[in-house]
Amino acid sequence: MAGLFVTGTDTDVGKTHVAVGLMAALRQRGLRVAAMKPVSAGCEWVDEEGERGLRNDDALQLSAQSSLAIPYRTLNPYAFEPAIAPHIAAQQVGVSMRLDVLQRACAEIEARAELVVVEGAGGWLVPVNARETLADLAVALGFPVVLVVGVRLGCISHALLSAESIRARGLTLAGWVANEISPQTACIEENITALSLRLPAPLLGRVPFDGQAGAEGTAACLDVAPLLATVFARP
Repeated sequence: MAGLFVTGTDTDVGKTHVAVGLMAALRQRGLRVAAMKPVSAGCEWVDEEGERGLRNDDALQLSAQSSLAIPYRTLNPYAFEPAIAPHIAAQQVGVSMRLDVLQRACAEIEARAELVVVEGAGGWLVPVNARETLADLAVALGFPVVLVVGVRLGCISHALLSAESIRARGLTLAGWVANEISPQTACIEENITALSLRLPAPLLGRVPFDGQAGAEGTAACLDVAPLLATVFARP
């Protein structure tokens, strides 16, 4: 089975926007694709099929692009109501998040899909518990990583530091996406050029600012061929 781990240079850089676009593009290639959002915060209580539970909008967007129906608790094992750092939200309700729980959930999804897209929360080193981060989950899964760069002031350093950490942990940086998160950002072209010269991975595409763009529109901006070559070339 195969997978991708989608991370970002920070929170609010458009990871979900890009992840659903990647899923749409992969489905267009004929792949049976599923998603996972291991940890989420900023969830809302809903009543669904006679059961009350927390639901995260990012996780629901990922679910909508999936080729198959995945139970929500498998798709998003840890969901918290406050829109704060997930490990702090977990502490507030007395929950200890565990990597083995997340690994088992991912394995369940992998067993049914040809490729699973795992979207992190916030940036690369967001804590899961007192000792581990989402980077440790990425290492445990062993999936190639896609880095979403929110193009704004400071993104060059954030992107290079993230890429350095990803590679230092022995993972493959399979590609990066330039997400233009604000039309007011200065020097967009110069920032993207600087990153293209310095990041040790292919630019999969640049997603222009468009608050209404859906998954198909985002998919049209992305080239997933380098990802497929990396993912399916792995032993």
